[in-house]
Amino acid sequence: MTGGSNMPIYFNAFGIANSLGRDWRDIDAHLFAGDPAGLMQRAEINDGRCVPVGRLGFDPEPLPERLAEWESRNNRLVYHCLQQIWPAIETAKTRFGSSRIGVVIGTSTSGMERSEWALKHRATTGAWPEGYRLARQELGDPAAFAAAALGSEGPYFSVSTACTSGAKALASAARLLRAGICDTVVTGGVDTLCGLTLNGFSVLDSMAGDRCNPFSVNRNGINIGEGGALFLLSRDAAELRLAGYGESADAHHLSAPDPEGLGAKLAIEQALAQAHIEPSAISYLNLHGTATRLNDAMEARVTNAIFGPELACSSTKALTGHMLGAAGSNEAAFIAMALLRGEAPPHLWDGEFDPALPAIHLADSPGERVESRYMMSCSYAFGGNNTAVILARE
Repeated sequence: MTGGSNMPIYFNAFGIANSLGRDWRDIDAHLFAGDPAGLMQRAEINDGRCVPVGRLGFDPEPLPERLAEWESRNNRLVYHCLQQIWPAIETAKTRFGSSRIGVVIGTSTSGMERSEWALKHRATTGAWPEGYRLARQELGDPAAFAAAALGSEGPYFSVSTACTSGAKALASAARLLRAGICDTVVTGGVDTLCGLTLNGFSVLDSMAGDRCNPFSVNRNGINIGEGGALFLLSRDAAELRLAGYGESADAHHLSAPDPEGLGAKLAIEQALAQAHIEPSAISYLNLHGTATRLNDAMEARVTNAIFGPELACSSTKALTGHMLGAAGSNEAAFIAMALLRGEAPPHLWDGEFDPALPAIHLADSPGERVESRYMMSCSYAFGGNNTAVILARE
């Protein structure tokens, strides 16, 4: 079965975990309460600072014996999210066959934490740990592991475009379905904390020493978090639909966004066009909102230019930290929750909007109503990679 870009694609199951909780119900409750506990843990980095991190509040369980060779903390989190959607996957396997199930997972760290542990072990003992496999840090590992865990025999691959990875995975999954290559796809993003990213952002002078403060005049950088959000997408009608997506790469700079946001604007316009809606149809926008000076300035400019100053917006990164390759998928889940509630996730900050930025409406009071069929999430990444995703409630 094949279809064009207008073929409806639906969310049939959700599996999620991050510093706000271990599943949908837990995260939904803490997200809309604006619970700050997700960023109260700290990690020491190489410059001697102890910075906030959005670490999971639980340890993902070890993998079953049949999957022991895939051991990494990242794959444990993949497996934790898969277990939440397992019944739906088994139903799909029975209905369509294993060869018709695809897997597309976004990541930027994969199993790097496992390699960091192994290197320390080798430096101390002179030998690699028993059972350690370098392949666990390969960017394709999460998708290969998920396919092995599920026993699926369809196409599987990872997407690694830094902070847009989890959002772009959704677009790739939709294309597999519309091309008739798959009948259902497990997709999303998973990233876990590791020293490489924590210290890397510190070297870039992007790491805040306290809770990040998106769009504030006092903002001074990001916090890093971890999480996973995996979905089962198919052509089978459900309450939530992937209404549109847009992707662009402006390649303005290795790490800084195009100040005018031309690539970001293009991605948003593509998503709106695919959804066949005007900007006024969007009732809530989940901002990328990293709290870096350049990103927030670009995003405020683009948001104001397309949607005006009244659209309810928020950045959820002051609640979870920036989950990097998993940010786009987790924040897609957040707009799914917002659609079902008719409520905006609150924007946690100090309330001092930067007067140099174009006006946007930050929904900073818990419980703000935002009822409509359509909501959007935007993700922006190093290298000028931009993605916008629109979900609709049927």
